[in-house]
Amino acid sequence: MAFIDSESLTSILGWVSIACWVVVYSPQIYENYSLKSGEGLSVAFVIVWLIGDLCNLVGAVLADLLSTVIILAVYYSLCDIILLCQMYYYRWLTHYQSSSEEENNKHAAVLSPTLTPSSIQNQSFSSERAPLLTDSTPTASSTAQEDANAAEDPRTMMIRYMIALFFVCATGVVAWYVSEMVNKDGSGGRQSRSTAPAWVIQTLGWASAVAYLGARLPQIQKNRKTQCEGLSPALFLFAIVGNVTYAASIVTASQDWDYLVKNGGWLAGSALTVFLDFIVLGQVFYYASRKASRSSTSLE
Repeated sequence: MAFIDSESLTSILGWVSIACWVVVYSPQIYENYSLKSGEGLSVAFVIVWLIGDLCNLVGAVLADLLSTVIILAVYYSLCDIILLCQMYYYRWLTHYQSSSEEENNKHAAVLSPTLTPSSIQNQSFSSERAPLLTDSTPTASSTAQEDANAAEDPRTMMIRYMIALFFVCATGVVAWYVSEMVNKDGSGGRQSRSTAPAWVIQTLGWASAVAYLGARLPQIQKNRKTQCEGLSPALFLFAIVGNVTYAASIVTASQDWDYLVKNGGWLAGSALTVFLDFIVLGQVFYYASRKASRSSTSLE
């Protein structure tokens, strides 16, 4: 890659990172919508992630970064809020539907004295729409059938997500090329007019790093209970690539020690969360492999 200078490489990595972060929320938002449940995500994970994004937004404003960077920071925060709204809306919807079923059964008992308490209970159980994740223990036959319908070979899953990742990264490269063509007139970049103390911006960077790191821990714990049901692996796959390319864009821009220290918070937040995101992906593929193995064994 000798034909690409360090400035162009930094720009390409930055655009690929942006492309990944633009789509990172979409798979999980769609997953929640299709399942009508947000139980795959930890509430603490999304809230702490939102705190990190808000710190990032305030830091971008104080540093007087480009308007596109600030718009992206606002976009990230709005996506966090959308995830939270989905989670609480579907919880309310499930509770409302359960309450309606119970109320209907009570009315049926009044109108039909021949119904016994046991028959009412059975009717309620058969008609109730259960949430995505429950504490009930399914029968062996129902578990086998559900696994047969839902299990996906981990290798197939990996290929599917790699193809999606390729197109996202290619989009980032195309966006870089278009931006280069647009800026060929030599207009140059704008100078920052930030008057905020450097230590304030750096503190916000470290605060966002701590938030991004801390957010993963409750999600990892939740995955052990839910076996990653309702969790989109693409969320963490795009986050990994977005963080790696973002950190790489900072390092390729300059290896000056003072520069790296100044951007230490964002580097730490990007590099260290990658490790935790790999743990989450490992959980996803571990439980997917176990489910696929269990379904194939049950159907033999």
